[in-house]
Amino acid sequence: MTSTDTDSEFAIRPPRQERTRQAWTRILDAGVAIIEEGGYEAFTIAAVCERAQVAPRAIYDRTTSKDALFLAVYEHGLNRIRADEEVFDRAERWAGLDARTLVVDAVTELLAVSERHAAFLKPIMLLSGAHPEVYRRGRAYTARTADRFTAVVLGATQEITHPDPESAVRLCFGTVFGSLLLRIAYGPDFAAPAVDTDTFVRHLTQTAVRYLFGRE
Repeated sequence: MTSTDTDSEFAIRPPRQERTRQAWTRILDAGVAIIEEGGYEAFTIAAVCERAQVAPRAIYDRTTSKDALFLAVYEHGLNRIRADEEVFDRAERWAGLDARTLVVDAVTELLAVSERHAAFLKPIMLLSGAHPEVYRRGRAYTARTADRFTAVVLGATQEITHPDPESAVRLCFGTVFGSLLLRIAYGPDFAAPAVDTDTFVRHLTQTAVRYLFGRE
């Protein structure tokens, strides 16, 4: 099945009137809350209707598929994360920083965004291995996040000791992002001794600085 076929299969009929748009937003917000609180197992059309205080028709007018509704909710949750990640697109946030501070701040911002959305990310990550469409969309989201992070950190290109700075930054992103996702999905003691968030951030920023610049 191609990406276009998949998108068509899970398409949502958009609401046209203000009243139905408001109801649809409540449905999406309710779906995100259900995923955060109970994961995919708790996500049912009945549960979403009850939480959003809408009749089932409000959903069936948009789609007849639970999976299509779930993916619409998934995109709604991701859009909240993408909005937070716009910090990487704001040039004024990164202007004038020395190389070390630039990397430390970029890693710290990445971790902060993930921490703020951990309740949503955890069940989504645990599901992605068994849900091909969630995996496909999550992979595309991660690639966009990697691009944003890389564009910022390459501002320190002149100080990066690796002969291929972009490859080094992308590997750095993979290390940082993978570490924080493991922590969110499985807990702080899954892959290393448990530490508090501040210590975890400090360790990751030190790792990134040492790898990119060869020094503390």
